[in-house]
Amino acid sequence: MNFSVSITYKDGLDSVLLKNEKSGTEVAVLPAHGAMLHSFKIKHKGSLFNVIDNYNSDAHLKKELATSFKSSKLSPFPCRIPEGKYIYNNTQYELQQKFRDGSAIHGLLYNKAFEITSKKADDNKASVILQYEYKKDDAGYPFHYNCIIEYALTANDYLQVSTTVSNTGNETIPVADGWHPYFQLGGKVNDWRMQFHAESIVEFNEKLIPTGKLSSYNQFNSPKQLNETELDNCFVLQNNYKGAACSIVNPENGLHVSLYPDDSYPYLQVYTPPHRKSIAIENLSAAPDCFNNKMGLLLLHAGDSQTFTVGYQTGASEK
Repeated sequence: MNFSVSITYKDGLDSVLLKNEKSGTEVAVLPAHGAMLHSFKIKHKGSLFNVIDNYNSDAHLKKELATSFKSSKLSPFPCRIPEGKYIYNNTQYELQQKFRDGSAIHGLLYNKAFEITSKKADDNKASVILQYEYKKDDAGYPFHYNCIIEYALTANDYLQVSTTVSNTGNETIPVADGWHPYFQLGGKVNDWRMQFHAESIVEFNEKLIPTGKLSSYNQFNSPKQLNETELDNCFVLQNNYKGAACSIVNPENGLHVSLYPDDSYPYLQVYTPPHRKSIAIENLSAAPDCFNNKMGLLLLHAGDSQTFTVGYQTGASEK
């Protein structure tokens, strides 16, 4: 077969490995840690290069997951909710799981153990399906829902990631979805070029919470070197762009990554960490604090489901 799927154990981490046997490209997923994307390795200059900035061991993951959230699933909300408080159906709720600044951040599933429900490989793709059943785990989100994630590595080393959220309770629930991968291409972010198709930028206050205002933004609508640019912002994507929603490339070695979200992810969050060795590019279905500001918030009726899909394409251009 052209593709394979296997369970591996390395550095204290159990992973599901999807592999293109022809190209050598590998994708590793960690079921026990929020079904996160641990690696996306391609052959480059005779060896495998991981374009995902990950945790190098179980100890490293346990130490930093709750502060860096690298590759975490953002569900049932992305980014911050100030003080973890929101009002829904005239009732105020307060999330118990909080970040060090007192806000609730990046949802409730990033540290949950997902169950592997299916893994398949044939001549066309390798895939794995993982599931987590949320049962009022946090008193501040007292609802039931099911989260199913499918990773599929297909031809041309294209990785498609689909998340299906199903309301398994008996009432309508507020839901949003997103991902939090950090990408590395070698060297420093300053030397890379980035392009994303923004229509506007979401105005934040000093605590990175939307003010409700949008401003026109086009600084990266064409490829532009990042240089010293610092970003920790949310953008509304154009709805008529062609091709990738966002692309980054390191001109020095030709490594590049492109993101292809479907219409379920109209927002893009971009963050440049201080070390500037990687960059977080997050597809979001809703803006930060959506439980309060309703920007992109989905109200999912009992028994209904919603699927969110993004594709990642990576490679190395000939110099």
